[in-house]
Amino acid sequence: MGSMSIWHWLVVAVIVLLLFGRGKIPELMGDVAKGIKSFKAGMKDEDTAEAAKKELEAKPGETVATKTEQKA
Repeated sequence: MGSMSIWHWLVVAVIVLLLFGRGKIPELMGDVAKGIKSFKAGMKDEDTAEAAKKELEAKPGETVATKTEQKA
């Protein structure tokens, strides 16, 4: 009773297919993938914004124009 056999998993799979249909599951997985991509993009933007903020705070006496002139 503690473990599930292959027959239990087959019954569960059939019930899920009946409830959601064949086309709905790939659509749900596509939405999950889009959410993950959005999350990664948001994290990347946040990291870039934090790096820029730290760069500006690194030398408090300089202006942005001075820093860009030094890089050139």
